[in-house]
Amino acid sequence: MIRRLYILILTVLIALPSLHLSASTVKGEEIIPPGAKKLGVQVVGEDTIYLAFLKDIYVFPTMKFKNKKQEEFYWRTVRDVKKALPYAKIVSTELRRVNVLLADISTDKERKKYLAKYEKEVFKQYAPDLKKLTINQGRMLLKLIDRETNSTSYDLIRQYRGSVSAFFWQGIARLFGSNLKSEFDAQGNDKIVERVIILVEAGQL
Repeated sequence: MIRRLYILILTVLIALPSLHLSASTVKGEEIIPPGAKKLGVQVVGEDTIYLAFLKDIYVFPTMKFKNKKQEEFYWRTVRDVKKALPYAKIVSTELRRVNVLLADISTDKERKKYLAKYEKEVFKQYAPDLKKLTINQGRMLLKLIDRETNSTSYDLIRQYRGSVSAFFWQGIARLFGSNLKSEFDAQGNDKIVERVIILVEAGQL
């Protein structure tokens, strides 16, 4: 039931308006071979200078663990962030896209029909992977959705499915020790998670 909850959340939030296009199918877009980099060029007089744009490097104090249990917890957090973060980012990206499209649909009936159609597509696409999430990874997903969208999963379900649905699924979540109203606190309880996210996004972890 709790995995069904996580699938529902992602289904509600990333109803896709269309299939994603790969880089090779976008007209006019250059194809860069795997492992290759695209360089800028600056011409100075008769000289041609190639410009490479480097990623930021983040430096944090070395992690110091009081015991083995604390160290294991940290690395579980790293694992859970790596599993959940991509889905949270998908939610953020698709929410912006869907909201733009919904703004052009004039009636509630048409909006519901539109969302229902694409919820089925999203469920089919993501359900197999979401079923593999552990309960802790599902909880992490809820917090990361708040981080990426500035809205809790409860608020988003209420917006797209209504208050009754949000209340129902919040009750189910609480039974399994989760909370759809979970907020991300980068400066407090989730400070270590924020550090992990920064390092993961930078490719340093």
